[in-house]
Amino acid sequence: MENRKNMDPQRLLRLYAHGETNFTGFNLNGINLFGADLIKVVFKEANLTRANLVLSYLNQAVLTKADLESANLSGSNLNYANLMNANLHNADFHGASLQNADLRNANLTLATFIDANLMNSDLRGVDLSGANLSGACLVGANLRKEARTYVAVMRGANLSRVDLRSTDLTGADLTGVNLSGANLTNATLREANLTDANLSEAILNNTSLISSNLSGANLKGASLINSQLAKSNFTKADMTDVNLQGAIMSLVKLNKAIMIRANLNGARLNKADLTRADLSNASLIDADLVETYLARTNFSDANLTKAKLIRADISATNLAGAILEEAVMPDGTIYY
Repeated sequence: MENRKNMDPQRLLRLYAHGETNFTGFNLNGINLFGADLIKVVFKEANLTRANLVLSYLNQAVLTKADLESANLSGSNLNYANLMNANLHNADFHGASLQNADLRNANLTLATFIDANLMNSDLRGVDLSGANLSGACLVGANLRKEARTYVAVMRGANLSRVDLRSTDLTGADLTGVNLSGANLTNATLREANLTDANLSEAILNNTSLISSNLSGANLKGASLINSQLAKSNFTKADMTDVNLQGAIMSLVKLNKAIMIRANLNGARLNKADLTRADLSNASLIDADLVETYLARTNFSDANLTKAKLIRADISATNLAGAILEEAVMPDGTIYY
């Protein structure tokens, strides 16, 4: 079919109704396809900038390398659609459904995904810098970093209240991202960069953050029950009122972290570095602090009942008002 510029939407719909689905490379700049039924349509490499696709049905559509900059796709259905390498800069997907959609290497900078459904979507290598995903559902989505192939970038994205349960964010760049109130239960964030990210009130229970960077992050009131945090960096992070009950935190860096009133009951902090951290009024009942570095750590009024401090460095540690009942001290003696 020969390409046409500024094709009339009625003509396109008539062609589609008569079985023509291939519109590869067409110039459809600004076309109005509001509520159109275009299931399995092929818009590969098409120009759909500023197109109106509100409430349209684009299930299984092929939009690889299509230009959808500033297009309006709010409320549209793009389940199983292929948007690989598409330009979706500043596009509006408010309330859209993109379940199982393939968005690998797509440009999603400044795009809006408020309340969108991205369950099980493939987001490897996408650029979500400045995008707004507030309230979106990304359960089971794949944002995994794969060397030299797919590296998801989400610097400064708004992911507040997003449902990211079981999402794979291995190696993702989440620098400065807003994840306040987000649900990351069972998610994988191994080696992710969360420097200066906002994770206040976020749910990260049973989440893997092994070898991740959370330096300077805001984790106030966050829940990380039974999370895997070995070798992660929380230097200068604000972890006030955080719940780390049962967390695995061996070799974690918590230098100068603020952990006032933190719940670390049963947490495993062996060989962790808590130098100059503030754990005043924190609860560390039955916590494992074997061989931890506690130089100038503030444990004032903390509860260290039955905590294991074997071979821990407690030089200049502030234990004023701390409860040490049945704690195992650095020399192996039990405190009574």
